[in-house]
Amino acid sequence: MKKLFYGCGILISGLYFSQEKDSKLNVSFFDGIAVAGYVDHGAFLNFTGPNINFTHKNTKLMMGMLPSLRIKQDQSSGTKNSTIMPTLGIGFAVIYKKIVLQIPFYYNTKTSTDNGSWKPGIGLGYKFK
Repeated sequence: MKKLFYGCGILISGLYFSQEKDSKLNVSFFDGIAVAGYVDHGAFLNFTGPNINFTHKNTKLMMGMLPSLRIKQDQSSGTKNSTIMPTLGIGFAVIYKKIVLQIPFYYNTKTSTDNGSWKPGIGLGYKFK
C-alpha cells in the first residue's frame, strides 16, 4: 500500500511540475531596466520597480512604479530645493528586445507660485536582463 501511495505521489507531482506555464501577463518587482529622459524642464534616471507586464514575442508592454532620481534646477526665489531629488513616478514602457521607450508621469507638489500637477515625460533606456 505504501508503494502505491509513493507511486501515485511521484506520478502526480511529475505531471504537475513538468508542465510549463505559458502565461503572458506577469507581475514583476524588477526587470533590470535603466531609463534616462526628460520631464518638466529637467531630467530623470529611473530603474523600473514593481510592474504589471504583457509579453508578446519580442515586445513587452509594461505599466508600473518608477523609483527615480529627478535632476532639475529650482527656479524659485528664496530657499531652493536640491538639484537631485529621489522621487516615485508611474508610467508606461514599451520594450523591444533590449531597447526601452518609456512615458513616465511625475507629480510636482504645490508651491507658493504653482499648483500641484502631474507632468508627463519621455525616456529611452536599456534592458540588462
